[in-house]
Parts: sequence; C-alpha cells; structure tokens
Amino acid sequence: MIKKIKMSINNVQIFDTTLRDGEQVPGCKLNTEQKLIIANRLDILGVDVIEAGFPVSSPGDYNSVLEISKIVKNATVCGLTRANQKDIEVAAAALKYAKRPRIHTGIGTSDSHILYKFNSTQDKIIERAIQAVSYAKKYVEDVEFYAEDAGRTGNEFLAKICEQVIKAGATVLNIPDTTGYCLPDEYGAKIKFLKENVKGIHNVTISCHCHNDLGLATANAIAGVQNGARQVECTINGIGERAGNTAMEEVVMALQTRKDLFGLYTKINTDQIYKTSRLLTQITGISVQPNKAIVGANAFAHESGIHQDGLIKEKITYEIMTPQSVGISDTHIVLGKHSGRNAISHHLKKMGYQLNDEQLNKVTARVKELADIKKDIYDEDLEVILSEEIYRGEDKYNLVYLNVVSGNVAIPTATMEVQIGKDIVRKAGFGNGPVDATFAAIRNITKTNYPLMKYIVNAITGGSDAQGEVTVQLKYNGHSVVGRGAHPDVIVASAKAYINALNRLEFLKTNNKKVKIVE
Repeated sequence: MIKKIKMSINNVQIFDTTLRDGEQVPGCKLNTEQKLIIANRLDILGVDVIEAGFPVSSPGDYNSVLEISKIVKNATVCGLTRANQKDIEVAAAALKYAKRPRIHTGIGTSDSHILYKFNSTQDKIIERAIQAVSYAKKYVEDVEFYAEDAGRTGNEFLAKICEQVIKAGATVLNIPDTTGYCLPDEYGAKIKFLKENVKGIHNVTISCHCHNDLGLATANAIAGVQNGARQVECTINGIGERAGNTAMEEVVMALQTRKDLFGLYTKINTDQIYKTSRLLTQITGISVQPNKAIVGANAFAHESGIHQDGLIKEKITYEIMTPQSVGISDTHIVLGKHSGRNAISHHLKKMGYQLNDEQLNKVTARVKELADIKKDIYDEDLEVILSEEIYRGEDKYNLVYLNVVSGNVAIPTATMEVQIGKDIVRKAGFGNGPVDATFAAIRNITKTNYPLMKYIVNAITGGSDAQGEVTVQLKYNGHSVVGRGAHPDVIVASAKAYINALNRLEFLKTNNKKVKIVE
C-alpha cells in the first residue's frame, strides 16, 4: 500500500475532476485518447489529484481510468464509486497501475436524498457509508468519502456520518454543495462546524466540492478553505453539469494573488494554466466566455482610455496579476506562408505543444494552406489547426468540397462533397441563406436531421482576413453535442462545425451506455 504523503497545513490540494464531473457537460463525451492528452497536461500543471472517471459506468470509462493510471507520474489518480461493493471492486481494478491510487466513494446524506433517492433512514445511510469506506480500504490506503448534497444536509447528521467514516478509515472528507445552494458564509460555517464537532477530523483532509448554480462555486470553495478545508475539487474553465463546477484557475489565482490574506499556497504551475485551458477548449469544443476570469479573451484586455493611460504609466494600476503568471504572452509571434517547418515547431513548443514528425507535417501543411488565404497566422489560428488535425478522434464524415451560390436575387444553393468512409457523396441543398443551404446539403448527404440548438460565429483574431470560428450544437435522443469549425470563409467554417458535431454524435451513439452520477 502507498503511504499517505504528509501535507503542510498551509498547502491547499487541487483535486481536478475535469475528466469525471467536467465530462458531464452535454456534448462533452471524451474518448480514451483525448482523456490521456488532458490527464498528461493536468499532471504537468501540477494538480494533486486527477479524478479520472467513474469506472463502473461503462467499459470506456473503465479503460480510460486504467490507461490514465499508467501514464500519470506525479498526481494521485482517483476513481469514483457509489456505496456498493461492485463499484468499489471495479474501481480498484481500474486503478491497479496507479502510483498513488484513491477510491472516492460515498452516498447522499440530505433528507431529500435519503427519503426520495434511497427510500431509507439516516441510520441505514450511515451503515452503508461505513461499509463502503471499510471495503474500499481493503484495496487502497487513500479513501475519500463524499456526503452527496452535504450543502443541504443538517450539520448535526453530517458531523455524525463524517465521524463514523473517519473511524472506518476515510482519509479525505468531501463536503459537496451538490446543487450550488449554499451562500459563502453558510458553506464556510458548515466546514467550521465540522472542524469543531467531529472527533478525529484533524487527522483527515476536508475537501470542498461546489457547484455554480448561483454563480458562487469559487466563493464557496474559498470560504471553505478559510474555515479549514485543505482540498478544493474543481475543473478547468469551470466546466461541469448544469452551471458548472468551481473553476480551478480562479481558486488557484485567488489564493496566490491574495496570499497576504490567506497565507496559503497550491502546487500548481500557474504558467501552465492558460495552455491547459486552451487545450481543453480544443478537445471538447466548449468555448470560454470572453469575460471569463483568468483565461477569458478579455481577462487582460483594456479598452477604456483611463485604464490604458494607467497601464502605460504602471501596470499594477489596473492589473492585480500579470498575463505571464498564467501563461499568456503580451505579444504574438506572427507566422506566415514563408515560415518553415522548424519555425513552426519552435513556435508550437513555446506555446506548450510537443508534436511528433507526422503531426508536425500535418500542422505545417495546414499553416501553408491558411497562409495563402490570410496574411498572418496567430497563436489562436494554430490552436484551431491543432484542434482539427491532432486533438480529435477518427471521423465518420469529412468535408471534401463546398460551393455556395447566394444573393438577394438568387435561391441560396450549396453543392457539397463529403467523404463517408471510402465513399465520396455529392449532393445539393437549398435554404433561406447560404448557411441554411449548406446545412441542408449536409443533412441530405448524411441522411440526418438533428435539431439545431445553437449556432454562434466569432472572429478568432482581428482584421478583415480573420478566421471565423463557428460553434454548432445539435440535439439527439436527449443528449446534445457541440461542434466547432474555423476558416476565413465563415460558410466553410459553418460546414466544418456542423460536420464536427455530427462526428461527435456518431461517437456518442456508439458510447451511450455511460451512467451519470451527480455530486
């Protein structure tokens, strides 16, 4: 068994659940290869714990946890379970290669969960919790217990069940605000109550797991830390079910920026934050809002003349942290059609991407193609190329050719060729406009007709020759997926985004046995 590493009382551990709770975002179904890429980046980032998945939920999730356990060098690898023996046995098997394995088991503790979800009693819930922790302890030394819906659980009962699972061998107590219901003072007071009323609690780590339904996830997590919690469960970019989870980058930078107040630290390599954020965006297709704290496009942008004047004189007038502290450069190194393979490789390495020869050849070819269309290639353009050429699974549909006729006196018509397996299929579509006609052509070729839930167009960089980035959301059988595409021609970008969404749907349809669990 792995001996638990002793932690400084001033160290706040970062438990990243992007690959488990974060993946519960509609449309964010990741395959094993994509999860391995993200897990490797999280290990480089310096997170303490990677919750790799819910192994019993599907063969795909089991395999992902198994493979992640093999490659992670530094972080603890964690698998989620419910409070039953089969879940725990499967998780233990999936974690068998992990250098530092952790089983995360638990059960709902609020009155609503006990009554309506389990049709049980408080005493029986405590009994199940003890059994689960004790059984998990047979496989791993490090066992984390979650009291689901702790935010709406009475403090007296919560303290009682926490004390019992500590006796059973729990090393970490997760106190989730599952529905994002608590206010910061309320959540902080709950952590303080446990610290003061649970026997043996000073021998374990208290963990905050907060959801963002009221926009308070980060504030609640910080309040928990202020009252004695020393682990925060969070996701990159704050992704997660419903309104999302606590955003890792916000907690880490709040603790670092206000170390004068907290006197606490994390082991996160903060200069890797932005790279990790962008990687996740590329792989999932889920964009970050421009005004998102720390990693949003406008997080370090200043338009006001008063602000600009202050920044020119002294940056600290309007910036409480530097862009470089989270891995954002002040300047863009511009690439073009004359840039060679080595120059592109060098620039990608500076951006944090290490490609093999085959991958580099693909990216270089795309850079040359794009440079014939637009003059300058920016970091954002390279990231789009990476997302399309490197960080995606095998596609069923591939765009070959698109020609669109449109205007105020013409019927918008799109003629298109799409490769489906080894076949090239050509058909036309008509619509109310060029985008509508393009989507009609795709539906005709693929013989699909999924509801279009969202269509968004953004410019990736400035200038009239900027690439258009299109986001498309399609719905299928109660699920939704997000597709992204980029091209200087926004109609082509739209076609690529729609086809990308279709490919994600195909993946979802063949991997739809995943069981979801919400904390």
